[in-house]
Amino acid sequence: MPMPTEERVSQLVAGLVERRGFDLEGVAIAAAGTESKVKVVVDSDGSTDLDAVADLSSDISEALDAAGDFGETPYVLEVTTPGIDRPLTTLRHWRRAQGRKVKIMLRDGAEAPEGKPKFEARVGASTDTEVALVLGGKHKPHRVTVPLADIETAVVQVEFSPPGAAELELAGGVAPGRPKPGAREESEAEAAAVSSTEGIVE
Repeated sequence: MPMPTEERVSQLVAGLVERRGFDLEGVAIAAAGTESKVKVVVDSDGSTDLDAVADLSSDISEALDAAGDFGETPYVLEVTTPGIDRPLTTLRHWRRAQGRKVKIMLRDGAEAPEGKPKFEARVGASTDTEVALVLGGKHKPHRVTVPLADIETAVVQVEFSPPGAAELELAGGVAPGRPKPGAREESEAEAAAVSSTEGIVE
């Protein structure tokens, strides 16, 4: 029996994810030997509640088993939060990334704040149409505003040391409930925000 599509699984789980207070960030399905691997990525405002992720994983597992789309093919379900080096593609991503360092590539023809279309900056407050960015790092921090429509790609960067106080202040601080950049426990917390279950074949 063929595996269900990622779109089909997204339809099956979207309501459960929303009711648990999460946003569905993506679904990936891959064959792994004699079984399938189903990865569901979710996120929310604030800090990650590992118990809530585990409860959501149980809900999704039950829903997939009840739907029967996998037939007799066993599967491993993994419900997880996004990794630290996530791309920013929606307004909520920008809001949640406030205070984080990102690598930005501007669209062709966009006005570059310092003459270069590719640069690193710290994310400040954002609106529906633009985002404040802090350039200059720890030593010469200054804030500029860039239209979101001018940004081709933006990817959060892994940081091994905390930002400067002035730099973070210009960014408006870290988004509420989010870990501070450069904290070792951040990577550990996000790596732990994973819940795996085995699909039950009756």
